[in-house]
Amino acid sequence: MRSDKIKRGLERVPHRALLYATGLARKDLGRPFIGVATSFTDLIPGHIGMRDLERFIERGICFGGGVPFFFGVPGICDGIAMGHLGMCYPLALRELVADTIEIVCNAHQLDGIVCLTNCDKITPGMIMGIARLNIPAIIVTAGPMLSGRYNKRKLAFVHDTYEALARAKKGEISPKELACLEMEACPTAGSCQGLYTANTMACLTEAIGLSLPGCASSLAVSAKKRRIAQASGERIVELVRKNITPRKIITKGSVENAIVVDMALGGSTNTVLHLMGIAHEAGIKLTLNDFERIGKNIPHITNLEPAGPYFMEDLEYAGGIPAVLKRLKHKLNNCLTLSGKTIYEITKEAKIFDEEVIRPFNRAYHPQGGIAVLYGNLAPDGAVVKQSAVSPKMMKFIGKARVFDCEEEAMQAILNRRIKEGDCVVIRYEGPAGGPGMREMLAPTSAIVGMGLAESVALITDGRFSGGTKGPCIGHISPEAAAGGPIAILRDDDIIDIDIPRRKIEVKLTKAQIQERFMTWRPIPPKIKRGYLARYSKLVSSANQGAVL
Repeated sequence: MRSDKIKRGLERVPHRALLYATGLARKDLGRPFIGVATSFTDLIPGHIGMRDLERFIERGICFGGGVPFFFGVPGICDGIAMGHLGMCYPLALRELVADTIEIVCNAHQLDGIVCLTNCDKITPGMIMGIARLNIPAIIVTAGPMLSGRYNKRKLAFVHDTYEALARAKKGEISPKELACLEMEACPTAGSCQGLYTANTMACLTEAIGLSLPGCASSLAVSAKKRRIAQASGERIVELVRKNITPRKIITKGSVENAIVVDMALGGSTNTVLHLMGIAHEAGIKLTLNDFERIGKNIPHITNLEPAGPYFMEDLEYAGGIPAVLKRLKHKLNNCLTLSGKTIYEITKEAKIFDEEVIRPFNRAYHPQGGIAVLYGNLAPDGAVVKQSAVSPKMMKFIGKARVFDCEEEAMQAILNRRIKEGDCVVIRYEGPAGGPGMREMLAPTSAIVGMGLAESVALITDGRFSGGTKGPCIGHISPEAAAGGPIAILRDDDIIDIDIPRRKIEVKLTKAQIQERFMTWRPIPPKIKRGYLARYSKLVSSANQGAVL
């Protein structure tokens, strides 16, 4: 075993003494040492229930004949970090999580690892870490929360808080109703109820084959989630004994399966960054063109929040990701999963319980996948949009630029009614390096919806969007402003032309005009000059490369 390096031989007497100090018995030294990386924290609703799941993972490891060792991984709640300096950190946290997995597992020569995770950047960070390490590993996502309830209506976090605050600003809802919404929108532990980034990544983790079937949609408060946690603990010991490592599961074929599922679900645009980051760590070449190639041939067959009326609990009761895989079977590669079953074996056992939540191809919500990749003189290296959340009326848009050098300025303009029909809000210097950390723009996009402008105003940025975003919002514009991308030289009243069906995003300027503006352009000074983010901004790559270090 790998752990023999710290527990076998005469020269390891001091090491064994320290291991015995943790409470181990002599017979434990003959068993696999299994790390459990847990991102439990009191700060994140999606993670507050993990103490319970830790117990079941621990039971599973012990039943399987392994020795569990728990260690912590830092976590951030994107919703709480949103709209201020805190949002510079979540994407940068992804790299820190991957580094933590590598550091602890290699320093202690663990034989295998269970990753207990849930929210937006923590899940991809853990997958990137295990792909880099390539020791036996399994992912347990802690599950989505239940929907809230108010006046017989189901509530979702984004619609009933971020969009509601703008409606309150307009006087459409009373302070009393707003207070009820904020109290009831998030009623349980778990990741936010819609197909936002956390739940999208849980679904894609299962689609790749890194978590057990049914894990992604099983609810955080369910007994089913406990059983999956225990089964995952047992399974990791088998994976160690059979030496089944992540790179045997994370292949080009399984990553393409994840993209297929992503497109069919209409998932968060953040998955583009995360799948590219995972592929990078696994040594797989993945580009924006892969997303575009696959997306054009995959129909959008589910319609979950924020784009539609359904919640993750509805997907769970419709059959979960196994049912989605069943529907997509002939579009998928028959890859091996960590469960020991192939994708086709999982689809054979799956059942679709609700034909409306998981529609057949001939009744798809849209003929193409949820994410589209746009190019043009405004985004020479690409940009992304969640087209499944854009109304038909806004698939083509021409408007006047309203340019802001940070999110806060744009937010004030929206709430103070300075943004009018036909405007295109431009938020720049929010990219991976310029942000730094490529902040999510959920607050301004939700404010646009709440102010009743979703059918008449577009938003473009070199930052990114929450999975909760809907409407004509184009992010990941590459190159970013801080790197001298064309978005840096935009001015108020420039004409922006967005054509999602033709995959185009352009500013109505000639090459000569763009070059002339660049002659006098100078980047704004770095926003953060000390600490982790200052180092991060110097090392991070462009969004079209996954924003990896």
